[in-house]
Amino acid sequence: MSVRRKLFLAMAFLILAMGVFFTLVTQFVIKASLEHMDLADRRKEIEQLSNRFIDYYQKNDDSWEGVQQLRIGSEAENLHRDVQFLLLSPDQKLLYESEDTDYTIVKRLGIPDEVKIDGETIATLYYLDSEVANISKLQIGISSSVTFLLLTSAIVFVAVSLLVAYWLSKRLTAPLQEIVPVIDRLGQGELGVQAPVRTKDEYGTIANGFNHMSKQLQRAEEVRRNLVADVAHELRTPLTIIRGKLDLLQQSGRSVNPESLLPLQDELIRLTRLVDDLHQLSLAEANRLPLERKPTDLLILLRRILDRIASDAEEAGVKIALVSRVDAAVVFVDPNRMTQVFLNLLVNALRYTPAGGSVTVTVEEEPEENQGNDFLRVVIADTGIGIAPDQLPFLFDRFYRTDEARTRNSGGTGLGLAIAKELVVAHNGTIEVESQPGQGTTFIIRLPDGKKASSSGTSSSV
Repeated sequence: MSVRRKLFLAMAFLILAMGVFFTLVTQFVIKASLEHMDLADRRKEIEQLSNRFIDYYQKNDDSWEGVQQLRIGSEAENLHRDVQFLLLSPDQKLLYESEDTDYTIVKRLGIPDEVKIDGETIATLYYLDSEVANISKLQIGISSSVTFLLLTSAIVFVAVSLLVAYWLSKRLTAPLQEIVPVIDRLGQGELGVQAPVRTKDEYGTIANGFNHMSKQLQRAEEVRRNLVADVAHELRTPLTIIRGKLDLLQQSGRSVNPESLLPLQDELIRLTRLVDDLHQLSLAEANRLPLERKPTDLLILLRRILDRIASDAEEAGVKIALVSRVDAAVVFVDPNRMTQVFLNLLVNALRYTPAGGSVTVTVEEEPEENQGNDFLRVVIADTGIGIAPDQLPFLFDRFYRTDEARTRNSGGTGLGLAIAKELVVAHNGTIEVESQPGQGTTFIIRLPDGKKASSSGTSSSV
C-alpha cells in the first residue's frame, strides 16, 4: 500500500470517527434537554386520575376487573375538556381509555406516569390534552429536525473533508512520488541522476541529500574507472619496456652485459614504487596503516628535510627558507610518515618553481578565531606556476596530474598527494591547497598540538 493511500485512509478514518462522535454527542444533548422541558405542568390532573384508579383498584380487591365501567368526566374531575388518557397494565395491556381517545396518539404524545401502591407499579397512566399535544409535537419536531440537520451536516462535512484529505495526501506525497522513480533509476545503475527539488521542507532536504549522494556515487564510479585505466597504463609502460629489452637480448644471442640490465632495473624500481604506493594508499584509506606516534619537534624534522633537498634547490636556482612563529612546535606524530608528506610537498614545490623563485616553509599557531582547536599549522608556499582553480578540487585524487603532458619520468605516479592527504588525515589533521595561476601554490597542513596529545602509547594503527 502506497504512502498516499495510507495517509488518506488514516485521515478518512479520523474524519469519520469525529463526525460520528459529534453527531451522537449532539443528539444525546438535544434529546436530554428536550426531555427535561416542563412547559405544561399537569401533575395535579395526573394525580387526580391516579387517585381515582388507585381507589377503584383497592376497593375491587386489588383487581382491575371491570375498570372500563368506571366513568370519569372532565367537568367532574376539573380536567381539560379535550383531555384524553389511557391506563395500561405493567405488561402494556389496555385497561382503560377515555371517550374519543386515539390510542396511538395518546401513547406517543401523552405524559406517562406510573400508578403505584406502596412502591409497586400497578399500571401506567398516559395523559394528553391539546396543550400537552402541541408541546410533545414541538419536542418531537425539534428532535427530528436536529437529527436531520446533524445527519445532513455530517454527510456534507465528511464528504468535503474526504475531498480535502485526498487533496492533501496527494499534495503532501507528490514530492515523494517524484523521488521514487529517480531512486529506481539510480538502483538500475544510472549514477548521477538528479531528483527535482521543488520545496524547502523535509522533502527538499531529502531530495538535496539524494542528489548529493548520486553525484558522489557517479564521482566514485569515475574514480574507480580512472583508477583501473591509470593502473593499467602505469603497469603497461614498464612491462612493455622490460619485455622489449628481454626480447632484444634474447634475439641478439650474445652474452648479457651488466650495463644493458640497468634500464630493466630502473623499470622494476618504478614498478615496485607504484605497487608500494598503491598498497600504502589502500592501507591508509582502510584505516589499517600502522603509525609509530611519538612527540616530534616539527622544526627539527623540517630542517632535516630541507637539508636533504638543499642541493636540488641550489641546482634549480630556488631559494628555500624555514620560518618559525612559535616557541615550541611539538606534535604527536609518526616522524617517518610526516617526513614522507613534507618531502613530497617540497619536491613538488621545487619541480614547479622556476629559477629565481622561492619556497617558504612557515610553522605557526592557528589564527585567533580557531584557537579552540589547538592545532599547529605548517604552510608550504612557493612562487611557482600555480594551479588552475578548476583543478584544485581534484588535486588529491589518485593518479591526478595537473599537467596532462607530463611523462612518467618527470611527473611520478600521481599518487604522492593522495598518499600525503591520507597520512595527514590519519594523524587527525587536515591539508588544504590555495593557488592562483602564475602566483604560486600554498599547502596548509594542520596537525594537533603535541601538548594536547595522549601519552598512552607510541604505537597505533589508523
